[in-house]
Amino acid sequence: MTSPQPAIDPRRAAYNLVLATIASAVGFWGWMVISPLGARYSHDMELGAGAVSVLVAMPILVGSLGRIVVGALTDRFGGRIMFTVVLGATVIPVVLVAVAGGVGSFAMLLVVAFFLGIAGTVFAVGIPFVSAWYSASRRGFATGVFGMGMGGTAIAAFLTPRLVRSLGYLPTHLLLAGLLAVTAGVVWFTLRESPARQTPTAPVAPKLLRAARLPVTWQLCFLYAVVFGGFVSFCAYLPTYLLDIYGMDPTAAGTRTAGFALAAVVARPVGGTLADRIGSKPVVAVSLLAVTVLALVVMQQPRTEVATGATFLLMAAALGLGAGGVFAWVGSAAPADNVGSVSGIVSAAGGLGGFFPPMVMGSTYDPVTNSYGIGLLLLAITAAVALAVTLLLRGRAATVRPAAPVRPRAERD
Repeated sequence: MTSPQPAIDPRRAAYNLVLATIASAVGFWGWMVISPLGARYSHDMELGAGAVSVLVAMPILVGSLGRIVVGALTDRFGGRIMFTVVLGATVIPVVLVAVAGGVGSFAMLLVVAFFLGIAGTVFAVGIPFVSAWYSASRRGFATGVFGMGMGGTAIAAFLTPRLVRSLGYLPTHLLLAGLLAVTAGVVWFTLRESPARQTPTAPVAPKLLRAARLPVTWQLCFLYAVVFGGFVSFCAYLPTYLLDIYGMDPTAAGTRTAGFALAAVVARPVGGTLADRIGSKPVVAVSLLAVTVLALVVMQQPRTEVATGATFLLMAAALGLGAGGVFAWVGSAAPADNVGSVSGIVSAAGGLGGFFPPMVMGSTYDPVTNSYGIGLLLLAITAAVALAVTLLLRGRAATVRPAAPVRPRAERD
């Protein structure tokens, strides 16, 4: 017989979900602290569009790849330890970003941006952590709420330029470093693991290999690379895009980028909750259809403020809806004792999906026509292909059966 599932206090579950979401938001702010100041670095260091896109994309690359290992480590050691480690390890890179930017060294800033990617792994910590606090029928809601932590990108876009202007460049980064340290401390002393959490003892490498052998892992990797990758790349490159196409100053561009991120943040739990009710497949399909159409609309460069704002807000909502739907799919598809490994691989794919588009946008920008048309067309084509893949999957039947609960040795004997 399997042991009964331990009772979970809804209030404790809610507290841990909220704290994990706040920790994720702080981590995302650290992860994206370079992007809102891209125009400043471009001016001060005389950087071209290609160099700026590489600088902006570097934390995304490292944060994406790091999620694979961090997700598996979260299965092993739990969210409390891993949240603390990730947030604490981000403090020094944030301070060094200020040093590199202060001395005007692009090479140093690029190296520090590499280590800043540690902050981006915070997402792979939270998915298995919050999933353990909620039943399978509510994991779409839980992962959707936790996904609101990506609102840290909105905070970064909105607050960072304003804080730099009001407090100064170095004090702003020191303030963020202090916030990361305080959040790490709060997590360490107050966050608690779910009593329903399974504690695997298997080595990390075999767990990753097991997750990599699941077909659903790679199906969802592609879909998440499109929806979450699209969100990350827009948040990273939108300030530069708005500067080039519409001539906005960094503060105005940051405000609109924050609005874009906020729309995606609000839509994400909606996507997760809808996936709980009607299944992930229709939610993701609608999201990808909207992204395909809206990418073609953005190509036309709407000229009025209302048309431009509405287009980008709808794009953000579509991407957030899809991200919530895909990770609800992960929650129902992954074996219970391997959610961290599967979510780590899938979220890594999402981050990698956000790494390449900024570089594509930078390399395909046509200064003669002042157009990013090629990059946006590629986004529309990719979203259309992802839509076709989604429609070919079998919805909930495309998942794998959860692994049998791990029973104590005494019961097995």
